Formats: sequence, structure tokens, C-alpha cells
Amino acid sequence: MIKTALISVSDKEGIVELAKELTNLNIRILSSGGTASLLQKNNIPVTEISDYTKSEEMLDGRVKTMHPRIHAGILAVRKDKKHMAQLKKLDILPIDLVIVNFYPFEETIKKTSKQKEIIENVDIGGPSLVRAAAKNFNDVLVVTDKNDYNNVLDSIKNRKIDSKLKESLALKAFAHTARYDTIINTFLREEFTDNQFPDILNLTFKKKQHLRYGENPHQKAAFYVDPIIHEDGLGNMKQLHGKELSFNNLLDIDNSWELVKSFKGPAATVVKHTNPTGCAFANTIEEAFRKAHEADSMSAFGGVVALNKDCNENVAKLIKPLFVEIIICPKFDQKALDILKAKKNIRLLEAGGVKTSDKGYYAKKVVGGLLVQSRERPVLNKKDLKVVTKRKPTEEELKQLMFAFKVTRHVKSNSIIYVKDDATVGIGAGQMSRVDSAKFAAQKAGNNAKGAVMSSDAFFPFRDGVDEAAKAGITAIIQPGGSIRDKEIIDAANEHNMAMVFTGIRLFWH
Repeated sequence: MIKTALISVSDKEGIVELAKELTNLNIRILSSGGTASLLQKNNIPVTEISDYTKSEEMLDGRVKTMHPRIHAGILAVRKDKKHMAQLKKLDILPIDLVIVNFYPFEETIKKTSKQKEIIENVDIGGPSLVRAAAKNFNDVLVVTDKNDYNNVLDSIKNRKIDSKLKESLALKAFAHTARYDTIINTFLREEFTDNQFPDILNLTFKKKQHLRYGENPHQKAAFYVDPIIHEDGLGNMKQLHGKELSFNNLLDIDNSWELVKSFKGPAATVVKHTNPTGCAFANTIEEAFRKAHEADSMSAFGGVVALNKDCNENVAKLIKPLFVEIIICPKFDQKALDILKAKKNIRLLEAGGVKTSDKGYYAKKVVGGLLVQSRERPVLNKKDLKVVTKRKPTEEELKQLMFAFKVTRHVKSNSIIYVKDDATVGIGAGQMSRVDSAKFAAQKAGNNAKGAVMSSDAFFPFRDGVDEAAKAGITAIIQPGGSIRDKEIIDAANEHNMAMVFTGIRLFWH
């Protein structure tokens, strides 16, 4: 039977109703601080923890529940006669139900940068109470989630407190404390040090939604988000319309959105199977979308559209007759929504903005471990380019080369990009041989390759990739350089009267 409950919550939603029900069941309530005041205002009998422990709250409330009479009452093993005899001798109440949630550290760091305020929201007593109750889960119910209030109350009323309930609550409690400490650890690591790769890397994610399946129907999947999000993207997007998102949808959305965020002016892309079918920038977002879609309209069928500017009526009219799975953009205006919502299954996602950040990690799970790397977005200026051929690129070629460079980092390696008139015209992605990527890009581009420029994510190991580009009509190349055959590659470019620049920046993406 539950005879005594300790209640200490920062998030007080639903706690008055729960406490009333516990009182009706003749359960004594211990509480302190703001929680005790709230319950008393609602005429709920409460024993102040300071009255029970005969110890006043100290240090402006920093010390309230950390007392032997509290922790002994929680940790005592009920079947242990020695434990129970000690409680009786010291006149300590066994505490059977602990209802606690913590100071809002996660919410505080999102709304302020004031270190003093942030540190004051590091909870000490709450996690101690929860850990003690979760350790003694066979004898104590521990509740850290307000969504469990009704279920726990029904179990108490019906006297159906079984081992399954005890274990599930304890597991959730330890997950709660682990997540809380990890968020604090992550925040302080970013505040106090530049070390992105500590000896122990603690990460925590919260489930945002269950997915129908993974990459394939036989795989189960879910989408989890970071507690600390520094930029606009999947973690804080909002779905306005359409059917449920899939695992593969989310991968495509992420790559498409990260690509268009690279541009300040209006830019658009269409992505299929994590690779762009086309990307373009223009003076207006509708023109950028038109060019991106026309770059490879066949492959764009059923793709994900990303726009780095708000989706307006003109864009919506262009998209309406097309088969598009998803659109993500900062916002949709009302006329665009009215047009696009007529398409029943299209998913419409708002990211809210186009804020970018290099903070955080790229991580890939491997069997037995985790590969973690930083997220720097390489910044390249024209002055950083090293011209290595006899002919220098023209201003127009330089403009197109810089655009191609930005697209390249979002195409699976080995990647070759052909660009002309502020849009991709041919993309060769994910090939084992770089020359094959050059051939596929040329095949996609067709006659549009004539007068285009080329970008390669890594150096050319042989001159054959340059020769294939020349056959297609490419006039200038941007690549990292660094091959043992660089002279041979440069000579090939000179033979074809191409301009070539080295960046010194490799853009592999696996």
C-alpha cells in the first residue's frame, strides 16, 4: 500500500489534481518550496519537508530535500527487518511514492545566455531523489513524467501495482536523470572548452516520432532529436500538411535543406535518394525552382524540394502539376498553402528560418562503436583559388565554379558536377570510379554540357576524367588538387584549353 508520497515538481501541470486524488486515498504528502505552496493554496493537506526533517531550507533553496530522514525513507528495503527497525527507532516514515521533475535546465539554455541563471537551474536534490527511488523500485514508485500520473493513480486505486509498472517507471527515471546530466554536460563542454572529442562523449536524443519502418519495410525505425539545436533544420521543423514522413524521406529532407542553406540569395534543389537531381540559384525563388527542376526533370519525379526562401503563390503554381513528395522551406504564404493543400499526400514542412551553425557532430553508427566528426562548412572565396593552368577562368566561369563547389559537398562520392547558367546540368554521383562519374554527368547533361564548368569532390587520379569532360564541352574545372599526377592532369587541361583551379579542400561525402 502507498501511505506516504513525496512531491517536488518544477513543471506543476496536473499536480494539483493528482495530489487531491492521493489525499482522497488517505496518502500523506510531503512537499517543499513552490510545490508545497501551490498545494496548500488549493486546500490540499501537506507536510512541509522542513517541518518533517526539523531542518530549514538553506542557501536560497539550494538545500531542501537532501536529508537523511528523506533518503532513508526512500531507500529502506521493506523486507529487510534491520532497515525497518532503524526507521522505527529514528521515527522515519517510509516514503512509498516519489513524484519529481527537475529544474528546467534545457528550457533555460534556450531562452538565456546568462550563466548565473543557467547554473541555478542545475537541479541537485531532484535527481538525488529520483535515483534513490529508482534504485529501490521494488518498494517505491517513482514518477518523473506527468503523462504517467493517471496510469499510476489508477494502479494505486485498484491495487494493481505490479512488477511491470515498477520496472517501467524505474527505467524511465534513470533515462530522465541520464538525459538531464548529459544536457548539462554538453552545454558546459561547449561553454568551457573547445575540445569536441573528449575521452567520454555523452549524447542524448529524444524521440520526436515513430516511423512506419526504416530504409526497408522489414526494419523498425524512429526519429530522435537533439536537446540543444543550434540551427534550423529537421530537429525543429513543423509539418503543416500531408501523410506521415518515412525514414528515407527524412534523409532526403536533411540533405536538400542543408544544400539550399548554403546560399544567401534565392536557391532551390530537388533531391532523390540523398543526391540532388538539380540545384539552382536566381533572382527569385520561383525562377530558382524552375531551373532546379528542369536540370533533370525525369529524375526529379517524386523528389524532395527545398527552397531557402518562403514558398509563395508563384512557386506553388509551378509545383502543383508535378509529382513532388515533400516541400521544405522557411515558411509558406497562405496562397501557396491553399494551392498545395489541394494535393492530398504532399508533405509541407516549415523550418522557420535558414540559420546555420558548425556546432555539433556528424555521427554514424557502426557495429561496436560510433564514428564522430565535426560539421565545418568549408568557406571558399575567389582569392583562395589557385589557378594552375595557362588559361585563367573568366569571371563568369569563376561564378559558376563557386556555385558548383557548394553543390558538390552534398553529392555522394565519387561526385562530378556540371554547372552552367547558375544551375546544375549534369550530376554524376556515388560511383566507384571518378571517370564514370564524369561520364554519367555528361550523359545527364547532354548538349547542355557545352560551355559548362565542372566540379570534382576530390583530385583526379588520372587524366581520363578531364578528357571525358573535354569531350562533353566543359571549359573550366574546380577541384582540390593533391594527386601525384597533378602535372599530368594540368597538362591535359592545357591541351583542351580548359581553365583549372585548385581549392585544397576535399569534399567527400559517404
